Amino acid sequence: MRLLLFDIDGTLVNTLGAGKAALDTAMRVVYGETGPIESFDFHGKTDPAIVRGLLRAMDWPDAKIEAGFDATWSAYLEALERELAQRGGQAHAYTGVEPLLDEIEGDGRFATGLVTGNMEGGAWRKLDACGLAHRFGFGAFGSDSERREDLPPIALDRAEQSHGRAFDIRDAVLVGDTPDDIRCAHANGARVLAVSTGRHTLEDLQRHDPDAVVEDLSDTSLVMRMLAE
Repeated sequence: MRLLLFDIDGTLVNTLGAGKAALDTAMRVVYGETGPIESFDFHGKTDPAIVRGLLRAMDWPDAKIEAGFDATWSAYLEALERELAQRGGQAHAYTGVEPLLDEIEGDGRFATGLVTGNMEGGAWRKLDACGLAHRFGFGAFGSDSERREDLPPIALDRAEQSHGRAFDIRDAVLVGDTPDDIRCAHANGARVLAVSTGRHTLEDLQRHDPDAVVEDLSDTSLVMRMLAE
């Protein structure tokens, strides 16, 4: 059985900026400022790394940043629920995602989980808002480690606990929309399918040598062949 590990934002769902807006609110409450949040590139980073990067840009020391983490995530999750509710159901899965997950669920060759920079509570809230939370039973999250490269082995352990069997990380496929997703897969010896539904173009992603790259996940047959190769 092959392990498939999906990123969330830009790969599975578009929450119309709910996460960024919620983090802006939370950081203002806890730290009193957000740093260069409008120009900062969130894509491919874990939530803790985003907060650290924003505040380091304002010369905050790491110890002071970390001291506010717990309060930040509590405020963030409350704000995220409000932001998602305010979007009135407009947050959505990308084209092709649900038919692809239907096909994967019916195929005994695959086990499906998550590898995402989102804090775990944020990940499930975003998926729930887009009707996908029931599709995944395990994953690894930004709340597990600030370093994205640490997450695939954590997801592997949870997959083994969930399925009661061993998986080989070298046979796993990460599905993501950023160069950081590709680097994360390479760092762990996993395979990677890149998808350009996020900020990065096909050409951007191809420069980082993914095993395969597609514009989106709408061609279910093609993507299934790529995942099975």
